[in-house]
Amino acid sequence: MADLRSVLSWYRRMVLVRRFEEETERAFRRGKIGGYLHVYSGQEAVAAGFISAMREDDICFTSYRDHAFALLRGAPPGAVMAELYGKATGLARGKGGSMHLFDVGRGFYGGYGIVGGHIPLALGAAYALRYQGSDRVCLCFLGDGAMNTGAFHESLNMAGLWGQTGQCPLVLIVENNGYAMGTSVARSSAVTDLAARFTAYAIPCERVDGMDFLAVRLAAERAIAETRTSGRPTAVEAITYRFAGHGAADVVQPYRSKEEVDQARRRDPIPTLEGHLHAAGLLDDAAMAAIREEAEQAVLAAVRYAEESPAPPPESLYADVYADTYGGEA
Repeated sequence: MADLRSVLSWYRRMVLVRRFEEETERAFRRGKIGGYLHVYSGQEAVAAGFISAMREDDICFTSYRDHAFALLRGAPPGAVMAELYGKATGLARGKGGSMHLFDVGRGFYGGYGIVGGHIPLALGAAYALRYQGSDRVCLCFLGDGAMNTGAFHESLNMAGLWGQTGQCPLVLIVENNGYAMGTSVARSSAVTDLAARFTAYAIPCERVDGMDFLAVRLAAERAIAETRTSGRPTAVEAITYRFAGHGAADVVQPYRSKEEVDQARRRDPIPTLEGHLHAAGLLDDAAMAAIREEAEQAVLAAVRYAEESPAPPPESLYADVYADTYGGEA
């Protein structure tokens, strides 16, 4: 486990992610962001914990709640915000939007809108990494609802088989926030111990408190080290909670009570990490205020960048649909 001084930088990034997500909700309601919007508020410790344990040459896939992953892998906030605004300066040149962020240069392979649809892609990517003779690993983040899709079970069976010969360096992270859209785990899964499902495919899995960065980081280090060495898949179920609705239109949230959300907020991962850092003498009120102000200014700058950026030109409509690069050159 890295010392707490290095963890301080990840705390700073978590604060940025939270402030960024707050601003995206405002922008959506102002009509600045088209399509749909899913924010990550409350789940920051999961992505930050695992991404902090990755190497720069490792890769990761996730579902449509993806802004945090791009930011934590180092994408400029302006480019992420511009993509949400549908601008040409966005990560996907304004064509992907909120649910389809992509940053290959930083090892972030998306951002997918189909529930469970990215799991087979991550599986194939993991196989390719080992086939090329490298010791790189692939991380695949998925929600609890994705575990009820056929793509999950088909991919896990293949991962278990390929893992027998060390050809599947895949780490699967289930972000169990308790709800698949508005349906609770108890109402959608006959077996609510989601970690236990992986044993059917000979994939070891552990459960971790997904609201505690330090606990997640330790679990991430164990899983990634094991997979990197053995070439076998591993899995972690992170018990977490989203503070916002499923998506931007999920305002009333009839499937859960205000008391439930308020209780979950007492385990907010950002104050939890603040407590660890404060106890270690690495963070005080003045430093916290400075970090929040830094995040505020970064997000406001990202909004200005998105507002001032041009829309994609009409002639770019068919560019990059298959393999051609922007401008038509192969």
